[in-house]
Amino acid sequence: MNNGVENLSLVSLSLAFIPVVVVLVMMCRWSLGAGNAAYAVIRMLVQLLLVGYFLSFIFESDSSWVVLLVLIVMVFASSWIGLGSVKESRPLLYRRALLAISLGGGLVLILVTQGVLRLEPWYSARYLIPLAGMIFASAMNAISLAAERLYAETERGVEWLEARSIACRAAFIPIVNAMFAVGLVSLPGMMTGQILSGVSPLVAARYQILVMCMIFGATGIATLCFIGWSRPTHGKNQLS
Repeated sequence: MNNGVENLSLVSLSLAFIPVVVVLVMMCRWSLGAGNAAYAVIRMLVQLLLVGYFLSFIFESDSSWVVLLVLIVMVFASSWIGLGSVKESRPLLYRRALLAISLGGGLVLILVTQGVLRLEPWYSARYLIPLAGMIFASAMNAISLAAERLYAETERGVEWLEARSIACRAAFIPIVNAMFAVGLVSLPGMMTGQILSGVSPLVAARYQILVMCMIFGATGIATLCFIGWSRPTHGKNQLS
């Protein structure tokens, strides 16, 4: 088994765009919004190339302050993006999302990096930033679903406890489905990447178990905190 992933040349990478071009041509002929899809492909390409250079700089800098700054930006950005589904994003609502993601994601990130992996140094960007990205993104998506459902149900006049249950169930759907499907329907990205890099499938499975527990825990804590802090204080169903 190979000990590492072979370097992917630009010529070889270009072959992956053949089915992309085919789909775009068919979308254009069927008037399915090929322009928007083409823009998405171009944006994906530019963003990933830029983040590749950016992460290379961070990994080489070996600075705890740079890593902390990146983590802070990730938390603030995920809190803001997570509330995009809520029509009335009040400052108080943003603070709740920020605190929920910081608490849920931060505690799990510290446990995983310092208790399970025991990173040396603790700010090792090569591990800390990718793991933080998975944690904060999952918490962001869960809060987005929870906030949308919570406010939609309360606006319909649903009682608080029932609205809370509906919002929690909606927020947990993606991670619960992912845990049901992992290993049967899909091999997650981290496990696939490790296998491609030559790691034993048994070892890769352990790391994937760690990731799934990490995401489930961060998602659950962040969601429950956010919904709990959103309990109405003025009237039966009025959220503040």
